[in-house]
Amino acid sequence: MTVSNYAADHIAEDPVPPSPRSEPIIIQDIAFDPDRSGLMKQLRVKEESRHAEVLDALLAEAAPIARPKAMYRVSFIEARDEASIVVEGITFESRVLRVNLEGTNRIFPFAVTAGRELHDWTNTKDDLLVKYYADIISESALRVASRVLKSHLRERFALPKSSTMSPGSLADWPIQEQRPLFALLGDPEEAVGIALTPSMLMIPSKSVSGFYFATEKSFESCQLCSRDRCPSRRAAYDPGLYERRYRSTTDA
Repeated sequence: MTVSNYAADHIAEDPVPPSPRSEPIIIQDIAFDPDRSGLMKQLRVKEESRHAEVLDALLAEAAPIARPKAMYRVSFIEARDEASIVVEGITFESRVLRVNLEGTNRIFPFAVTAGRELHDWTNTKDDLLVKYYADIISESALRVASRVLKSHLRERFALPKSSTMSPGSLADWPIQEQRPLFALLGDPEEAVGIALTPSMLMIPSKSVSGFYFATEKSFESCQLCSRDRCPSRRAAYDPGLYERRYRSTTDA
């Protein structure tokens, strides 16, 4: 793993905001060693089957070309109101985000990706099953990059506990907020190869962006999402959480 533009020492508490604006930190050369047994289980593939042969062939193709990457910045909240925050002159509209960031001034805008290489490789597959397997392999590379970034932030900034929020994960913070987030990050396309489409989707599709932040109360957007049978669910839906924690005193 290579980390470029390192810009901070271990910090246990929020310092005075840096001036000038901090540079993006880019984490690249992330090792991708596919978890074959985990993928077999996820895909319900049995040993010594035709599907196992297909998966092994795809892993042999993907591992050498995978280049997962991550980037982040150290940023500071300048102002807040009931349902928004201002970071370096850029406004982000979300009541849930605003409440989750109540106890901190320092945040870490980030973007992680499985990489253009796996994205382009997946798009060369025509067979539906093969393409599905390739998509899952790419998703596993994204998880690797996400774990590396999380570990890096916790160690580098002495974060005892952290959570994340991503634009589009909740109606309260819609996907249109990708645009100001990318403006805050700088140029994710040049840094790690992530571009935004006009509809605010990311290319490569196996990419995630958002804010990391220190927290005493763990948070997952899934806690506020009632969607049934979501394959990406990481926490149970809590139907009363919004009323308990996020309902504004100004709400009708």
